[in-house]
Amino acid sequence: QVQLAESGGGLVQAGGSLRLSCAASGRTFNGYEMAWFRQAPGKERGFVAAINWSGGSTYYADSVKGRFTISRDNAKNTVYLQMNSLKPEDTAVYYCAADFYVDLSTGSEPWEYDYWGQGTQVTVSS
Repeated sequence: QVQLAESGGGLVQAGGSLRLSCAASGRTFNGYEMAWFRQAPGKERGFVAAINWSGGSTYYADSVKGRFTISRDNAKNTVYLQMNSLKPEDTAVYYCAADFYVDLSTGSEPWEYDYWGQGTQVTVSS
């Protein structure tokens, strides 16, 4: 079992930045592939970014490429999402997810991840 806890959400103006953190506890964090998803009101949960267990490979949704950066610190059992140039359409609840077996080259669906955090709200005002 892996327990995940997100933090760092909040209210920011368009063009601003936020850094989300996801702290993991429980089983060994190093071997898990990690991802961020988001869900806006009335919409399905969608893929944002993912990072492999070593941090050597990253994947992004087209809508956030060039603005968001995912990273991880295995010594701290934490994965991050640096969000720059935020837009009102980035407003959503952001969730951290983990899975040991997901293929990140194709793994962009929520059902592919076994472990989830409780989410953190990000609101971008225009």
